[in-house]
Amino acid sequence: MTRAALAEFYRRLLFEGLLPFWMEHGADREHGGVLSCMDEEGRVQSTTKYLWSQGRWLWLMARLYNRIEARPEFLELARRTARFLLDHGADAEGRFFYSVTREGQPREGPLSVFADCFAVYGLNEYARAANDPSARDAALAAYRRILARIADPAFADLAPESVPPGRKVHGVPMILSSVADELAQTTADARIEADADRFAAEVMTRFLQPRRRVILEFLAGDYGLLPPPEGTHVVPGHGIESMWFQLRLAHRRGDAAWVRRAAEAMRWHVELGWDREYGGLMLHLDADGNPPRFGNADKKVWWVHSEALYGLLLAHALTGEDWAWEWYQRVHEWSFAHFPLRDFGEWWQRLDRQGRRVTDLIALPVKDPFHLMRAAILTLELLGWERRT
Repeated sequence: MTRAALAEFYRRLLFEGLLPFWMEHGADREHGGVLSCMDEEGRVQSTTKYLWSQGRWLWLMARLYNRIEARPEFLELARRTARFLLDHGADAEGRFFYSVTREGQPREGPLSVFADCFAVYGLNEYARAANDPSARDAALAAYRRILARIADPAFADLAPESVPPGRKVHGVPMILSSVADELAQTTADARIEADADRFAAEVMTRFLQPRRRVILEFLAGDYGLLPPPEGTHVVPGHGIESMWFQLRLAHRRGDAAWVRRAAEAMRWHVELGWDREYGGLMLHLDADGNPPRFGNADKKVWWVHSEALYGLLLAHALTGEDWAWEWYQRVHEWSFAHFPLRDFGEWWQRLDRQGRRVTDLIALPVKDPFHLMRAAILTLELLGWERRT
């Protein structure tokens, strides 16, 4: 596809597929936030609200308003979601709950620092959209609490993962490199810029294993290697997503060597994760080729392919390397042949190895609005989309 045709493709995906689905089935116009405990067709199964979904929804609505189309509906949905998060999302210490009721009553306590990270991600983007200093200040305060929390040697609040205390987990510096990068651009705070660099370096010099051509998900407390299967656990989609975070940060820094290194590491994970028999990207695997640590290893899930689509386009844009475009085309063809619910639009989120639809629970009991819609938004930005007013 030409650049113009690709932009039109993602415009249609976003405005004719994803947004109509989520505006009809997910947007909670009464209480704020999103109802994401639904089946694949959009039928709500529970009104429980997982907090990281709320932070993600806030980012989506605010980013749409900021970068794609200044539609008042987007800003109002973002405002109501921000209000829901700030009024109901956190405990007395400011830590975000794992889940609450539709109205905002706590159900599960602060079990996951990722809920806090997505709250900061969303509040920061909303602060830009609404020009709201109070939202920026709330994002900063939550960010500082995250830093204090992960510094505790006993830290293990990583639900839905169950990780022993004292482990180093790739997902923490991975997400914080992006959160700090975005927050630094809003605040122009040199300390947060330094945090972004520190978290990025942790990913690229600790978890990234160049000799083995993988990112390991778990290390010992001193960053040493762990025995298998924990110490050989690889999530190709995480590797791909993590590396596009690094590509964006390195590009903003003007660091061409860092860009090349991150792009090459992304390539490793696409090649490693690709199912050469049936196509598509595996959910997780073992670096040594042994049976994986978790079940559902051979499932093909929407978020992995969503991240690969945007990540490969970004890698191609920043490096000009042919492999990135060739792999983009392959992932695009497989994804849009298997995931869409119908001819075009929202995706079925979980497939078996052969690409057939399944309903197996893999993580949270939700249908998530985030990964595919974010990929569509960021792809339009990458392709030079001009914000509609």
